[in-house]
Amino acid sequence: MENLFAIRLSEFIKETGLSKRKFAEKAGISAMSVSDWTAGKIQPNAESIYLICKSFSVSADYLLGLENKI
Repeated sequence: MENLFAIRLSEFIKETGLSKRKFAEKAGISAMSVSDWTAGKIQPNAESIYLICKSFSVSADYLLGLENKI
């Protein structure tokens, strides 16, 4: 089973033009967590998803694969 969150997050980070480290800094989360999420090693908790969505005005539904619009 593919990890849609990992795929969507990786694509979104590329769209921002930021490195994973800079993306993590802007969202207030650890760079290691972002690396683990994009590699599909672990899933983020609700607070981390909230921080990403708030920092980058992206839909949680999009990141979680519930809808196709950012």
